Amino acid sequence: MAAGSRIPSRLYVKLLTRSTPSPTTVPTAVPTPDPMTQNPLLRGVRVLDLSRLLPGPFCTLYLAQLGAEVIKIEDPKGGDGARGMSPDLFSLVNRGKQSVTMDLKQAEDVAIFKKMVATADVVIESFRPGVMDRLGVGYDVLKAINPKLVYAALTGYGQTGPYRDRPGHDMNYRGYSGELDQTAGFEGAPAVGNLQVADLAGGALTCAIGILAALYGARDSGVGSFVDVGMMDGTLALQVLSLNSLRVFGQMPPKGRDMLSGGLPNYAVYECADGKHLAVGSLEMKFFHEVLTRVDRDDLKKLPAVPGKHGEPLRAELVALFKSRPRDEWEALLANEDTCVSAILSPAEVLKNEQVLARGMIVDDNGKPAFNLPIFFDNASAVNGKTPKLGADNDAVLGPLRG
Repeated sequence: MAAGSRIPSRLYVKLLTRSTPSPTTVPTAVPTPDPMTQNPLLRGVRVLDLSRLLPGPFCTLYLAQLGAEVIKIEDPKGGDGARGMSPDLFSLVNRGKQSVTMDLKQAEDVAIFKKMVATADVVIESFRPGVMDRLGVGYDVLKAINPKLVYAALTGYGQTGPYRDRPGHDMNYRGYSGELDQTAGFEGAPAVGNLQVADLAGGALTCAIGILAALYGARDSGVGSFVDVGMMDGTLALQVLSLNSLRVFGQMPPKGRDMLSGGLPNYAVYECADGKHLAVGSLEMKFFHEVLTRVDRDDLKKLPAVPGKHGEPLRAELVALFKSRPRDEWEALLANEDTCVSAILSPAEVLKNEQVLARGMIVDDNGKPAFNLPIFFDNASAVNGKTPKLGADNDAVLGPLRG
């Protein structure tokens, strides 16, 4: 999702906000630690977050979890659209931030915003190119106020090029980048899936890297940067294996038949007797031969584990083999051995997974599960704060700047 995009239909909003039977409590979640004991690595970094919906807020969530002070600037009339679309989604990506309401079409709020910029380290926005300039708070204006300012613009297509003014969503950026084309199974259509690759990886995480690099540079040089991140660009840059195929073969293999997209019978997804699935990631022969030994099928070692028609006899044998038992029986037999075989879990199963719990990846968010920062340090811990109500910090943040 990106700025400039329309709010979903009423039906979609209803689906997002209605109660579901999925698990909502986390009795084994790691409790939120006291921020004062954590030595957050970005303590002292102040971020003014004008972004909304998913990519920008997910980016600044990471910064907040690393200890930055993130001030979320929202429209006085309803705030970030994600609040109305799905309060739980809003909470998942805006925990640990402050919320103030401002209307940058009003001269008084523009003046206050400029005062805030004077003491800020980062401004991040996700408007279409040119919007901030028209509001009178574009990069040139703000860097004159604060030369060390890191200004990040996270958009669908970046600040230049023929697509720069187009609206879009995750699937559009994935489609143009070629990534969505590669999600198709053998002889199938592209599958969107439920992971927003462009929004989160191509956009949010790429932007976070850019912000941190610019902050480091500004610390020594005293000069900030304009960080221009296009989600299409970021998603394109993830596709090293697709580009490798084009470099080596001059064309892409059939859908679902590249080396790591299902082409190898020893690196593929297989259905089990209960309709659940197993990830057989035995790319190296030493792992795959261990699989065959463990399942008492050493006879299959003679069959070629290669893409294309020569690998189909082995694939057919594996399809029949893994169909003969339920997923969890295969998991019990193979997962703890040197096989690179694992169960494919549902999101609900993941919340109870022993590895996830051992790593402390699930934290409590007002009685519901949320994700911890997936980076662990020997001398610092993530900050997992509460979700702010709209305008909750108006008095504390904006009060001293008024008048």
